[in-house]
Amino acid sequence: MKAKYMMIVAIIAISFSSIFIKMSQAPPLIIASYRLGIAVVIMLPMIILKHRKELKAANTNTIKWCVISGIVLALHFLTWVTSLKYTSIASAVVLVNTSPIFAVAGGYVFFKERLNKKAIIGIIIAFVGATLISGGDYTLGSNIIWGDSLAISAALFFAIYLSIGNKARKELSVNSYTFIVYSVAFITLIIISIIMKVPLHPYPLREWYIFLALAVVCTLLGHSVCNWALEYLSAIFVSTVVLAEPIFSIVWAAIIFKEMPYIWQIIGGIIILCGIYTYVSNEK
Repeated sequence: MKAKYMMIVAIIAISFSSIFIKMSQAPPLIIASYRLGIAVVIMLPMIILKHRKELKAANTNTIKWCVISGIVLALHFLTWVTSLKYTSIASAVVLVNTSPIFAVAGGYVFFKERLNKKAIIGIIIAFVGATLISGGDYTLGSNIIWGDSLAISAALFFAIYLSIGNKARKELSVNSYTFIVYSVAFITLIIISIIMKVPLHPYPLREWYIFLALAVVCTLLGHSVCNWALEYLSAIFVSTVVLAEPIFSIVWAAIIFKEMPYIWQIIGGIIILCGIYTYVSNEK
């Protein structure tokens, strides 16, 4: 029962991610970098005290998969944060949550995993919803479409991240795995920032408060708790609860930014969530 309550807290925490990002005036690379960097610093004492031996004993192959997973996670955060600079919160949060559809499609294409009728129907429904949102957003300008494309790319990267993570997490605890992945993602984003000549400093104190909120609220209290909950709850339950995240985000956007969703975003979002739920329920 405690895990179920924590999942509700986690989803509400994650739903503020798009809000904090919209509030920030820092470059997307910096937002993504410091979000992960601060999370790594906060986790470091616990890792040293409780998981040092586990990390030392980890084999090279497991570390390799963690590194690859971290690089892909960096690309996810980069495209996700950047998408919110171009498109609306409603479109971004719904489209980025299509990652389960990419995951099942990738499993079919690359690993020859079988798809039954229910899974196929779920993919088709979600695709129709995504097409409706993108088609409606097209009337608002090319920048909006670029933002939608980035959100869909973020969903794709997240699906790859989860697929790779399933291999690495079998050998490591959740805390050790997330620490390595967050660290690699942070380093990757810093390297990209340096290459792109994005200034790493200085940023106003207000921006650091936003970075801290993203790290503590959205990353640690949100994503990390979801990973923890998988030890106590079924993946079906967790995946289903996660579907509520776009709803919370859209409500916060309407209250804080007066950003009301368009009718095609509402209808398309409902269709996508129905498609994802159809797929998730197929896993029972």
